[in-house]
Amino acid sequence: MRQTVPLGRIAGIPVAVHWTVLVIALLLAQGLAGVVLPANAPGRETGAYWLVALAVAGVFLGSVLAHEAAHALVARHYGVRVRRITLWLLGGVAELDSQPPHPRADLLIALAGPAVSAGCAVLFGAAAVEAHRFGSSPLAEASLGWLALVNGMLAVFNLLPGAPLDGGRILRAILWRVRGDRAAAQRTAGRVGFVLGVLVLAIGAAEVLLVADLGGLWLMLIGAFLATAARAEQAGDDLAALLGGTRVDDVMTAPAVCGGEWQSVASFVEAVASRVPHRRFPVVDLDGRPMGTVGLSELARVPARRQPVVRLRDVLVPLARTRIVAADTPLAEVAMSALPPLALVVAQGRVIGVLSPGDVERAVQLALVRVRQAGAAAD
Repeated sequence: MRQTVPLGRIAGIPVAVHWTVLVIALLLAQGLAGVVLPANAPGRETGAYWLVALAVAGVFLGSVLAHEAAHALVARHYGVRVRRITLWLLGGVAELDSQPPHPRADLLIALAGPAVSAGCAVLFGAAAVEAHRFGSSPLAEASLGWLALVNGMLAVFNLLPGAPLDGGRILRAILWRVRGDRAAAQRTAGRVGFVLGVLVLAIGAAEVLLVADLGGLWLMLIGAFLATAARAEQAGDDLAALLGGTRVDDVMTAPAVCGGEWQSVASFVEAVASRVPHRRFPVVDLDGRPMGTVGLSELARVPARRQPVVRLRDVLVPLARTRIVAADTPLAEVAMSALPPLALVVAQGRVIGVLSPGDVERAVQLALVRVRQAGAAAD
């Protein structure tokens, strides 16, 4: 099952939506149609409440997208690679492929999102005031007021000083500037984020157990996410420190053993697959440009009598579904992502190597050996 659906691009940055956004959209709409709108604009039909509620929930998700787009655009301004923006159950995330170059960039990237949310809160609040002053529809007034409130809450919540929230990044940037050590600053922000997550989880549990308020389940979910994400970020920074300046081209398998898209399955199996101890291979066209990958699993599905006539182009996994990494990508960034069985390392439109989870694991283990050797030498 595909977890995310592409929505398009913002200034060239891919935007995707996770299926769980449907859950949060329906929950928001239910709260609006069942409670907020009837309380502030009574006397309407249920269908009218739901129609407005769904539209308002969509506008709010649009403001969340604006929040994440602000992070992404400021990050790109400072030379930070942005993989994509994804909306999901608990909001959104701008996935950055590299670290900010200095504390000021880190600070401004972190501030961009809450600043946009605060701006949305002010704009919607001003619109609600004007709607009231001119005697507009109570439904419109209530909707604008709700949008102002939740955007304000989003801005404030994200400024809490713990990773992975924006406030944690702000804290990291400040400590980085003061101490001159980004890794130490990240460790502090991660610890604060973990404590914050546990505290939010505990408050939610208390609401459920002591007050019988099921709304506490949301706090428990958010708290668990914050604590887990804080630990994951710290693990990522520890891994980056361990690997140092190691890049993808330092550990990739090169040159890559490729198949030609014009080759028959039979000839490829005989000449390559049966002689090279790999399970997946890049496939290139006549000009050497990557077309995708083919694995033993795809080859095995071709009946024996068809193997002399079926070409690799007929069975390959297309390039759109293949992970491509740049040769100069820090290995730690790749190691913290979900690496497929084979990623292609491409430069100037040609495959210069391949990277597998085994390559990454070997590099990490070698780095650990070197650290222990250095520690033993120091003793």
